[in-house]
Amino acid sequence: MPSTDTEDTLELRLPAGFPVPPGESETRTVAATGRKGPVVPGDSAVPADLLDGIGGWGPAATPAGDFHLRPVRIERDLPRIARWMNDPTVAAFWDLAGPEAVAAAHLRRQLAGDGRSVPCLGVLQGTPMSYWEIYRADLDPLARSYPARPHDTGIHLLLGSVADRGRGLGAVLLRAVADLVLDRRPACARVVAEPDLCNTPSVSAFLTAGFRFSAEIGLPAKRAALMIRERARRGLL
Repeated sequence: MPSTDTEDTLELRLPAGFPVPPGESETRTVAATGRKGPVVPGDSAVPADLLDGIGGWGPAATPAGDFHLRPVRIERDLPRIARWMNDPTVAAFWDLAGPEAVAAAHLRRQLAGDGRSVPCLGVLQGTPMSYWEIYRADLDPLARSYPARPHDTGIHLLLGSVADRGRGLGAVLLRAVADLVLDRRPACARVVAEPDLCNTPSVSAFLTAGFRFSAEIGLPAKRAALMIRERARRGLL
């Protein structure tokens, strides 16, 4: 389930003296595409790459087949995402049901931001079948609710098809995406999530994917299970 503070998240500013990744002074990456270009002083049209170019992360091999994250393009992906958001099971936790304009506004807030939250389609064996948000948890309002560390990376997930639910696929993909985050973001030591405590299947999937339950936390619209997967424990899973 997504944070209910999406607008607040995208209005947060990087703190003064925030550490700049190596090479950032010379290059900026468009997080939604992985493209690089020169930094132009005062150019706000090209956001700093806060998630290490998700568009270039490449595929992950899973027991269900090759999987990769494809950053959302509204003109291509909106009808599919809006249809998924209107599924009653999804709508109960995402609260984005309604006409396409509802989902479009949610996506545009992220795409117009500075790259700290990137909406993606999950593509399995060439077929888009899930929606993901990969976000900088340390720069999110979530960080007010737990002892965040620099570069903590958060995950939101929904499976689009009823046929893909209830058979363990969510846990398989969560493990794969957590591994991608840790492989492609060397500065990130922890992957975090905050599923609704009432969403038992989601909490179970995170546990099966190697996350541990850290705490129950209060967020503006839910009681959430803070789930953490640590790089330091990766070899033990």
